Amino acid sequence: MPEWLIERGIAETRAALVEDGEILEARVRRDSVIPAGTVLEAKLVAVAPRVAVEAAGETFLLPRGVSGVSEGRSLFVEVTREALGGAEPWKRGLARITSDAPRAAPPLAEGREAPIPDWDDLLEEARSGIVPFNGGELRIEPTAAMTMIDVDGWLAPTELAQVAAWGAAQAIRRLDLGGSVGIDFPTMGARQARRDVDRVLDEYLPKPSEHTAINGFGFVQVVRPRPRASLVELARDRAPFEARALLRRAATEPPGPKRIVAHPAVISVIEQHPAWLDALCRRLGGNIGLRADASLTMSGGYAENV
Repeated sequence: MPEWLIERGIAETRAALVEDGEILEARVRRDSVIPAGTVLEAKLVAVAPRVAVEAAGETFLLPRGVSGVSEGRSLFVEVTREALGGAEPWKRGLARITSDAPRAAPPLAEGREAPIPDWDDLLEEARSGIVPFNGGELRIEPTAAMTMIDVDGWLAPTELAQVAAWGAAQAIRRLDLGGSVGIDFPTMGARQARRDVDRVLDEYLPKPSEHTAINGFGFVQVVRPRPRASLVELARDRAPFEARALLRRAATEPPGPKRIVAHPAVISVIEQHPAWLDALCRRLGGNIGLRADASLTMSGGYAENV
């Protein structure tokens, strides 16, 4: 029976739907980002070229616009999509005007608090963007327009497309891919073969979602809600992603003082967040030092005894 497991980690909260030790669905909420579902008071700071408000130290765009409110005035907004990371305007958080009273966002999931199995394997999928399946692999790449999933394999095109459709649906759920997702299947000339792929997607894509019919070139567009960054998007912001992953591993070390050794970019992120180190100190019951090692890969950090 699948169940949701919740990890309240340092710098982030993780939730995973797990069955027989396998992660079926995963979600991550960063502590430093205001999550979707939050209602808060904001100030209108711009009406052109984009309608924008500021609230709790973040800037949110209002795609539906605003009327009857001048710049500098206060209003209440509900966050509909958290900030995705990076400096591009389209990655800022999105919100809408509401008459609701301020409230916190709902939890990531309803479940019990427990360690999530195979989380490191899931992070490796997010890092590489490569998800194997029986007969081939998916290559996942976020772009400015949509997240692209390319299908590659050694089966006959019709069989490969059907197996990959199931694999893509599982990957979308497992890696929390939202918004527009394009899947590039092998070209299939027969209409019946394309209908078969459509039926697989209809059955296995996580709900709510919509998708176009597969076209003659093998392309399908899937559209899903996008309240937060996917694991693949988080992994592209590499240094913060690896810093949070390293802190998770370090928090499972035996109690006592430790030294965190990691790539300089990862160490720099941790240095910018002293509260993270304080939390790790409390968990391990000892002082935590830092040492940068440029010979390490971004994901190769570790904690050593001192």
